[in-house]
Amino acid sequence: MHVLILGGTTEARALAGLLHPRVRVTSSLAGRVARPRLPEGEVRIGGFGGADGLAAWIGEHAVDAVIDATHPFAERISFNAALAAATAHVPLLALRRPGWVPEEGDDWRDVGSLAEAAAALDGLGDRVFLTTGRMGLAAFADRPEWFLVRSVDAPEAPVPGRAEVLLDRGPFTLEGERELLRRHRIDVLVTKDSGGAATAPKLTAAREAGIPVVVVRRPPVPEGVPVATTPEEAAARVLRQKSQEAQIP
Repeated sequence: MHVLILGGTTEARALAGLLHPRVRVTSSLAGRVARPRLPEGEVRIGGFGGADGLAAWIGEHAVDAVIDATHPFAERISFNAALAAATAHVPLLALRRPGWVPEEGDDWRDVGSLAEAAAALDGLGDRVFLTTGRMGLAAFADRPEWFLVRSVDAPEAPVPGRAEVLLDRGPFTLEGERELLRRHRIDVLVTKDSGGAATAPKLTAAREAGIPVVVVRRPPVPEGVPVATTPEEAAARVLRQKSQEAQIP
């Protein structure tokens, strides 16, 4: 059995480790991070050339199942994966960590896009902690506030005119996030609802400090695609498929 994992996330690496070597695993990484953490099994880096290219790759490499374990905001590859799996007639499963849920004391402003997040900053303060990654910073380029931009790799222009870039990779600690908010005198936090524990401490630190949080909603999984919320659940589904295929004479 050959499983293609569209990866780049912590959950994708964990899934590859659970499946390899019980099945053949190929993890595909987009190549947007300079030094990615490589999973177990085979690895390919780079795009497929859209849904048609992905469908062709699935057929050429005898893929039996596709797992979309990309970042919750990688909307284009998820859409392409759904089209490609349907074209190639292979099952597709989305692996999505649960989103964050506000707790008592949180002051969250829910928005649907980075552009809406930028507009929501009006009146919230002059010093913004921006943790939406290095892509899409153009939405904030014309804002007058000062930004602390945290990302794994250096962002490319356009970026906010008043900004300091902090290159760092999670997981982050609560104490570290508290100190960062204090040292930079942050007034408001902007983040995407990526979910997971690695970057969640900033939400706790913001709640403790009484800082409002602008949260960008994640896009939905393509219609009709089943969802697993943990690597263990996804691995169990794959191994169940392998067992069922083995029983077919």
